[in-house]
Amino acid sequence: MPTKLRTLFFISVLAGLPACSSVNLNPFGSGSKEQSLTPQNSTEYVCEGNKNFYVRMLNNGSDAWLIYPDHEVNLPKAADGGNRYVSGAIVLVINGADTTLNDGEKIAYTACKPQVKAPK
Repeated sequence: MPTKLRTLFFISVLAGLPACSSVNLNPFGSGSKEQSLTPQNSTEYVCEGNKNFYVRMLNNGSDAWLIYPDHEVNLPKAADGGNRYVSGAIVLVINGADTTLNDGEKIAYTACKPQVKAPK
Protein backbone atom coordinates (compact mmCIF):
# COMPACT_ATOMS: atom_id res chain seq x y z
CA MET A 1 0.00 0.00 0.00
CA PRO A 2 1.48 3.41 -0.94
CA THR A 3 2.42 5.73 1.94
CA LYS A 4 -0.15 8.45 1.09
CA LEU A 5 -2.94 5.88 0.88
CA ARG A 6 -1.88 4.24 4.14
CA THR A 7 -1.78 7.64 5.92
CA LEU A 8 -5.23 8.52 4.59
CA PHE A 9 -6.57 5.13 5.77
CA PHE A 10 -5.22 5.57 9.32
CA ILE A 11 -6.57 9.13 9.55
CA SER A 12 -10.05 7.97 8.51
CA VAL A 13 -9.94 5.08 11.02
CA LEU A 14 -8.84 7.42 13.83
CA ALA A 15 -11.54 9.95 12.92
CA GLY A 16 -14.21 7.25 13.15
CA LEU A 17 -13.14 5.87 16.54
CA PRO A 18 -14.98 8.42 18.72
CA ALA A 19 -18.26 7.45 17.05
CA CYS A 20 -17.76 3.83 18.14
CA SER A 21 -16.55 4.65 21.63
CA SER A 22 -18.58 3.74 24.69
CA VAL A 23 -16.44 5.89 26.99
CA ASN A 24 -18.40 8.65 28.73
CA LEU A 25 -16.27 11.78 28.99
CA ASN A 26 -18.98 13.85 30.73
CA PRO A 27 -17.45 15.04 34.04
CA PHE A 28 -20.91 15.89 35.44
CA GLY A 29 -22.24 12.34 35.37
CA SER A 30 -24.49 10.46 33.04
CA GLY A 31 -27.77 10.83 34.93
CA SER A 32 -30.54 12.65 33.14
CA LYS A 33 -31.97 14.43 36.17
CA GLU A 34 -34.70 16.84 35.11
CA GLN A 35 -34.06 20.48 35.97
CA SER A 36 -36.88 22.78 37.12
CA LEU A 37 -37.63 25.63 34.73
CA THR A 38 -39.07 27.77 37.53
CA PRO A 39 -36.67 30.49 38.67
CA GLN A 40 -35.77 30.10 42.35
CA ASN A 41 -38.00 31.91 44.88
CA SER A 42 -40.52 32.99 42.25
CA THR A 43 -44.20 32.48 41.49
CA GLU A 44 -45.36 31.44 38.04
CA TYR A 45 -48.41 33.19 36.63
CA VAL A 46 -50.36 31.47 33.82
CA CYS A 47 -52.63 33.75 31.80
CA GLU A 48 -55.21 33.65 29.02
CA GLY A 49 -53.77 32.26 25.82
CA ASN A 50 -51.42 30.02 27.85
CA LYS A 51 -48.98 32.92 28.29
CA ASN A 52 -46.85 32.87 31.40
CA PHE A 53 -44.28 34.84 33.37
CA TYR A 54 -42.62 34.64 36.78
CA VAL A 55 -42.47 37.14 39.63
CA ARG A 56 -40.06 37.24 42.55
CA MET A 57 -40.97 39.70 45.30
CA LEU A 58 -38.07 41.70 46.77
CA ASN A 59 -37.49 44.26 49.53
CA ASN A 60 -40.53 43.23 51.60
CA GLY A 61 -42.87 43.72 48.64
CA SER A 62 -41.44 47.07 47.53
CA ASP A 63 -40.22 45.56 44.25
CA ALA A 64 -41.48 42.88 41.91
CA TRP A 65 -38.77 41.20 39.84
CA LEU A 66 -40.49 40.25 36.56
CA ILE A 67 -38.88 37.24 34.89
CA TYR A 68 -39.48 36.61 31.20
CA PRO A 69 -37.90 33.67 29.33
CA ASP A 70 -35.32 35.96 27.72
CA HIS A 71 -34.82 38.84 30.19
CA GLU A 72 -35.70 40.21 33.64
CA VAL A 73 -37.03 43.59 34.80
CA ASN A 74 -37.31 45.20 38.24
CA LEU A 75 -40.69 46.86 38.84
CA PRO A 76 -40.84 49.21 41.84
CA LYS A 77 -44.15 49.52 43.67
CA ALA A 78 -46.22 52.44 42.35
CA ALA A 79 -46.32 55.55 44.51
CA ASP A 80 -50.10 55.29 44.84
CA GLY A 81 -49.68 52.07 46.84
CA GLY A 82 -51.79 49.01 46.26
CA ASN A 83 -50.45 46.07 44.34
CA ARG A 84 -49.32 47.97 41.23
CA TYR A 85 -45.71 47.75 40.08
CA VAL A 86 -44.46 50.02 37.30
CA SER A 87 -41.33 50.55 35.23
CA GLY A 88 -41.73 52.70 32.12
CA ALA A 89 -44.42 51.11 29.93
CA ILE A 90 -44.54 47.91 32.00
CA VAL A 91 -47.39 47.70 34.53
CA LEU A 92 -48.01 44.66 36.74
CA VAL A 93 -51.13 44.59 38.91
CA ILE A 94 -51.14 41.66 41.34
CA ASN A 95 -54.71 40.85 42.25
CA GLY A 96 -54.91 37.13 43.00
CA ALA A 97 -56.48 35.17 40.14
CA ASP A 98 -57.08 38.39 38.18
CA THR A 99 -53.47 39.57 37.93
CA THR A 100 -52.62 41.57 34.80
CA LEU A 101 -49.40 42.53 33.06
CA ASN A 102 -49.15 45.12 30.32
CA ASP A 103 -45.79 45.41 28.63
CA GLY A 104 -46.37 48.41 26.44
CA GLU A 105 -48.92 48.27 23.66
CA LYS A 106 -47.90 44.98 22.08
CA ILE A 107 -48.03 42.50 24.98
CA ALA A 108 -50.96 42.15 27.40
CA TYR A 109 -51.34 39.31 29.86
CA THR A 110 -54.83 39.03 31.38
CA ALA A 111 -56.60 36.72 33.80
CA CYS A 112 -53.26 35.56 35.22
CA LYS A 113 -53.43 33.05 38.03
CA PRO A 114 -50.56 32.29 40.41
CA GLN A 115 -49.54 28.64 40.31
CA VAL A 116 -49.36 27.04 43.74
CA LYS A 117 -46.38 24.77 44.23
CA ALA A 118 -47.14 21.32 45.58
CA PRO A 119 -45.27 20.52 48.81
CA LYS A 120 -42.39 18.07 48.41
